[in-house]
This record gives sequence, C-alpha cells and structure tokens, in this order.
Amino acid sequence: MDNDYVALSEILCTVFFVSGIVTFMQTTFGIRLPILQGTSISVLTSVISILSHPQWKCPYTEARNKYGENVTFTDAGLPAVGSPEHQEIWHKRIREIQGALIVASLFQMVIGFTGVMGFVLRYIGPLVITPTVTLVGLSLFRTGVEMASQQWWIALMTILLITIFSQYFTNAKMPCFSCGNENSETRFKLPLFTLFPVMLATLISWGVCAVLTAAGALSENPGEWGYAARIDIRLHVLRNAKFFRFPYPGQWGLPTVTVASVFGVLAGVLAAMFKSIGDYYACANVSGAPPPPAYAINRAILVEGLGNLLAGLWGTGQGTSSFSQNIGVIGITKVGSRLVFQVAACIMIALGCLGKFGAVFASIPEPIVGGLFMVTFGMITGVGLSNLQHVDLNSPRNIFIVGVSLFLGLSIPVWMKENPNAINTGSEVADQILSVLLGTNMLVGALVAFVLDNTIQGTLEERGIIALLRKDITTTETQITKQNVYWLPFIQERLNNISTLRYFPICPSFLKARENKAQTSN
Repeated sequence: MDNDYVALSEILCTVFFVSGIVTFMQTTFGIRLPILQGTSISVLTSVISILSHPQWKCPYTEARNKYGENVTFTDAGLPAVGSPEHQEIWHKRIREIQGALIVASLFQMVIGFTGVMGFVLRYIGPLVITPTVTLVGLSLFRTGVEMASQQWWIALMTILLITIFSQYFTNAKMPCFSCGNENSETRFKLPLFTLFPVMLATLISWGVCAVLTAAGALSENPGEWGYAARIDIRLHVLRNAKFFRFPYPGQWGLPTVTVASVFGVLAGVLAAMFKSIGDYYACANVSGAPPPPAYAINRAILVEGLGNLLAGLWGTGQGTSSFSQNIGVIGITKVGSRLVFQVAACIMIALGCLGKFGAVFASIPEPIVGGLFMVTFGMITGVGLSNLQHVDLNSPRNIFIVGVSLFLGLSIPVWMKENPNAINTGSEVADQILSVLLGTNMLVGALVAFVLDNTIQGTLEERGIIALLRKDITTTETQITKQNVYWLPFIQERLNNISTLRYFPICPSFLKARENKAQTSN
C-alpha cells in the first residue's frame, strides 16, 4: 500500500497548510486571541462514523480481513494499488467528506454571523456539554487500540513516557542559556518536558523502534505481530514524497454532496463550536485578556466556519477548530502574544508546502501513533468530564442524565453498526440520514442530555448553569477599558462610526446598541 501512505503524507501537508491559514485568520480577524486552529476531533469522529457505513467501507481492508495480510489484491478482483482506479476509490471517499464539510461550514458561518449561538447557549448547560465532549474521546478508543495492539510494548512505552514527562516532570527545567556580566549572571531554564512531552515521547519511542529494527528483534513478516513497529516499512514514503508541493482547492476532484453525510458532519461541527467557546474563555483567562464579549465569540465562530470551508475546498478530510492543548502551553510559558501565533501560522503554511515534512509524520510506526491516540483521546474524555465541576453531583436528577446520556451515546451507535439495515422508513435518503445521525456517538449523547436536562425539573443552580454564567460574566467596565483587545486591527475606529453595523452581532457597536436599549427600557 505504498502509494496510500504517500497520499497520506500529502493530506497531512494539506492539513498543516489550511491550519496555518485558519490560525492566522482567527488571531487577526476572528477572536484575536493567541489560539491555534487545527484538526477537529469532533468532526473526525463524524467522518469515521460516516465512512464506517457499508457503502464506504474500504474494499482493500475487507480483502485483507478475508484472505490475510499477504493477499494479492488483483487476484481478489480489485485494481492494482497505485493505479488510477485504486486512487479513485479513496478520492471518492474524501470528496464525499469535502462536500459535507463545505455545506456544514455554511451553516456554521450563518450561526456566527447572526449571533444564534448566544441564544442557543441558554439551553445548553454543563450536563449537555459533558456527554458531547466526553463521547468524542470514548468513541475513538477502538482506533487507538487497533494501532496500539500491533505492538503493545511500544505503545505502552509511548504512553508511559508522555505520562512521566507531562505529569511527573512538570517542575523539571533544562538549562538553556545564560546572559550577564562577570558580577551578575542570569541563567535561563526551559521547561522542556512540560512543553514538548508528546514530541519527546515520540522521538524516544521512534529511536527504540529503530534499534529493535536494526537488531532484528521485530518480525519481517507483514502477517506477524510486531511488524508494524519497524521503521523501514515506510521509508519509501520519504523517498517518493515531493520536496515541494503546493496544496490547492479541488486537488482530489470535484466535491460531492449527500444529505446524510452533511447531517453527520454538521453534528461534529456543532460539537466543535461548543468546545471552542470554552477554549475562548480559557485562552482569554491565561492570556490576561478580559472575557470575550458576545460579538467577538460570534466573529470567532464565523471565522471557524470559514476555516471549515477552506478545509472542505482543499480536502483535508476533516474540519478545523481551536486547540485546547496550546492554551495550557500559554499558561506555562506566560507568552500570550498573538504575534507569536501569527508567526507560527506562517511557519505552518510554509511547512504545508514541503512534501517531505508530511512524509515524516506518515512514516511514524503505527504502535507509536496508537499510544499517542490513547493519551490524547483520554485527555479529551477528561476535559468533557471536567464540565461536571459546575453541577450538583449529589442530585439524583443530574446523575441520571449524565449516566443515561453516556450509556445511550455508546450503545446506540454500536447497535447501528451491527444492524446497518435496521432503519427502513421507505425513503433511502431518510434511512441514510438517520443511520449517520444515530451512528454518531456524540450526537446521540448530546440529544439525550439536551432533552432530559430541559424537561426534567431542576433549578439553575442544581444544573450548574448559574456557576457557568458567573464564570463567563463580563462587566461593562472591563469591556470599556480593554475593549480594543477584540477590535479589528487598524479599521475598527472607522467601523464604529458606521451606524448600520449596530445591527450585526459580530460588531462591537451591536453590543453597545443593546446596552443602550436596556438602559433606556429601565
């Protein structure tokens, strides 16, 4: 499957390229906070759910499962790997995701531009957010296990190294450089393990795999356990990848649109929006900025939707949203400058044009990736559960909502996968839509929690909504004294003089007009 991994390296470069563009837009014209944009795990979950349906299953994977790892695909009636017919098989799938993401991004841009999210958030509290985010991590555990199980010792070593670096070595700092004169000298130390736990763990595990490969400790037979940990099975990816490759819209062909896929991806986009809003408040807090006002959040959602549109046009195979991990890095380094992230965005764009760069990531042994996934998905699950800090967990009502929504969010998609023909409404389109929606864990859990939380009697304090509002509240005085943090660069003062902009929820004058109206009514 040599050409598959070369194609994967090209997709990874496209992801870096688009993520750099969206990061620059978000830090310059969107929320204007130092926040990184990257792969949306929520959308990726929806993509996996869509592609798990029978019409999108990979025939080559099915052939390997049926005839073994050493199967000759042409003997099984499949096109030769690398042939135009073979490429069309995976191009068709990624074009399906492209079309769905483009349409879903239009919905997201409308939500941001009209300020709908502010109204919707009145009915979405911690009890709804918790299963939505938690199920994103829990639903992906199979992916991590499948990769890690190809060489458990390598995967476990990766997990152990990340744990040690990120949790036990938090206070360890490496001497970096010193400056000063003979009388006074200042030594700077870098919290290397805290800043780069994943990268260090990956490099060390990769080095161990190299030693084991050179020593002949790993099997050379593709059908035997441990073969996937060898570092020489994908060296062809580095050799065949182009040094320079400029990603462009429609590089995989013209996107296709089906209603079922659009609804599936839209569920992931909505979940990503809720997570991003929490990231905006957290980023403002660690950066020393005032809590973002409503117009800044609306503008950020609009830009994030534009980022998903670009991801769909370029064909990354997944959406974009804010990266929570980098917010923690700001808290450690105390560097909250948007200029730093704008420079980083430009570097990402440049790296996205280097084919060899993507090839390096595509050649990482799968057991290492499996270990990384298990830690990453576990962290996402923990972030979801952390929303319960605002909720009264002594309340039987709340325990019932959380437990039932999580259990049904895990159970119903499994049943749908095992019974793909269970839904028969008489309409093929309706059957596909319901199959995709009911096969998406986070959507099922979110819908169950939303209905229960808004229909079962409970006080706002019991539901955790009052604590959440107190955390996110912004005083008028703070907005006035530091409002230019969220203003657009260079042109905002002139825009404030345009009276018609007070009708647009993405403009500061909209907030001011609403406050004046409230004071007049009082």
